[in-house]
Amino acid sequence: MLVYGDPKWRESADALCDAITERLRAIEHQPPGLDRHSALVGVLLSAGELAQGLSDSEFESLGADETSARRENSGVLLLGLARLVAKSWSQGFSGPLALPSRVWALLQELRAPLPLSIKGAEGYAFYALYPEAYMEAARHSGLGAKTVVVGIRSIGTSLSAAVATAIGARSPVTLRPVGHPFRRTIEVGARLSRQLLKDATADFAIADEGPGLSGSSFGGVADWLLEHGVGDDRIHFFPGHRGDPGSQASQAHRERWASRPRHVVEMDDLMLGAAPSAHRLATWVSGLVGPLTEPLQDISGGAWRRALYGDHQAWPPADLRFERRKFLAHTADGAWLVKFAGLGDAGERKLANARLLAENGFTPPVAGLCHGFLVQKWLPARPMAPGEFRRADFIEHLGRYLGFRARRLSPPATGGASLGELSEMALVNTEEALGAAAASRLKERLADAPDYVRVVRPVDTDNRLHSWEWLVAGELGFIKTDALDHSAAHDLIGCQDIAWDIAAAAVEFELSKQEAADLSAAVLQESSRAVPAELQAILEICYLAFQLGLWSSAKPAAAADEVPRLEAAASRYATRLLRRLDGEGS
Repeated sequence: MLVYGDPKWRESADALCDAITERLRAIEHQPPGLDRHSALVGVLLSAGELAQGLSDSEFESLGADETSARRENSGVLLLGLARLVAKSWSQGFSGPLALPSRVWALLQELRAPLPLSIKGAEGYAFYALYPEAYMEAARHSGLGAKTVVVGIRSIGTSLSAAVATAIGARSPVTLRPVGHPFRRTIEVGARLSRQLLKDATADFAIADEGPGLSGSSFGGVADWLLEHGVGDDRIHFFPGHRGDPGSQASQAHRERWASRPRHVVEMDDLMLGAAPSAHRLATWVSGLVGPLTEPLQDISGGAWRRALYGDHQAWPPADLRFERRKFLAHTADGAWLVKFAGLGDAGERKLANARLLAENGFTPPVAGLCHGFLVQKWLPARPMAPGEFRRADFIEHLGRYLGFRARRLSPPATGGASLGELSEMALVNTEEALGAAAASRLKERLADAPDYVRVVRPVDTDNRLHSWEWLVAGELGFIKTDALDHSAAHDLIGCQDIAWDIAAAAVEFELSKQEAADLSAAVLQESSRAVPAELQAILEICYLAFQLGLWSSAKPAAAADEVPRLEAAASRYATRLLRRLDGEGS
């Protein structure tokens, strides 16, 4: 099934250097505290994107990772910024902050009008992965300053700097795994190879998020080291979790993963059970909303359904691959939702959108952002009943909401799948789930899709219009939840024409042709965007195929009691897709 995407965006090296410089100058004037620390981490992440983009640009031209002045300078810059983050963290965000003059000089040296391809770091945006956790893991690893630290690009660029600064090592080397996603390998140039291997006694620390389904990025780097004479006993892994590689891992990689040291500090260790009060998520939240009357209540992994639905029989399905960490914070003034929104630019963008949507009555009120976690009011509300979705007042409200998104929210830099890519996804998912005959009929239905490429206008779509994402909150009326994450998620959809959301609503709420037309008219009135009916029909088919693939592919990793809900969801989309292919429905 085609479900995941690979979000990237283009940016020039000089623009990135200028942005980092501007943010550092603002940080110089910030008072000590969590906000200053969070801003510092954001700068470290941006510098990691700069270093990643520069290294990948050279890799693309050479076909291998190799030494260069730019790579060396970007590594030294990262290490300098990681030291600032480490100092801020160890001091509980207090004390003065002195930016080394070398940082300013390196930013000037790296300025160049070079176009870079930046790959989004999923761990920082979705998985509550913190560079401070890698610092703590390295600090307790027993490794010394002679260790060669290797970061796996993309996210390993900044994570390896966090490891290196904690053990006093020199600036890390980053490598780009290539090839099949389950059989990654690396290509290393002669000079860089000599640099990596010059000390026959040095340990190696390999840093990345994951491991995922195969663990082949970690495995590919370790394979190269073993092939070049590095003893297995000198290899250490710094992953994002304590789990093993997934089902696609080779036996050799499984055995090595089990036998070698894995240095891990997970988010719960870092911010929930932290000894220093200044490092605790509860402390950060209470700084926004007041004293907490009880410990944070973890509602991650689908547990939020218990708070809204109670009885398991009424629970909607939950896909844990795309769920964010989330908690309830209880105060004397009521409860607050504390949900991971992302570090750096990702979190700041979602905070701005959350405030804008809340101020216009579409989403819950916002208290603020505390180092990656967005805090919003947990409203006394109930899930919407099926019949409410087809009421005229809800359709009018939904149209205003979608039109507002199209008119006021700026789409993220990562963009979204093209109409051609959506069509390819629909064909692949349909053939896998429903067979070649259904895929052949789908291909006929999508034959005209290329004609509408020129009319597509991508916006910051909601991409999550399922019925369980809507609440009724008394006088506040209809409230949209989970409205910030999905146009920049790591699935393949991304930003789309607002017709995608209209198509999704028609499917999810089983709107009649007239109701769907009323919704389009409400969107037009709010946004001045008239959606071609033919484009909406194409996108409805693509939406059904994507949802079919999404819920079908969630089953292997799901708990046994979740599987029936996932199967029911997939079956519903399959039935509706077959009806579309047979010419039934809107």
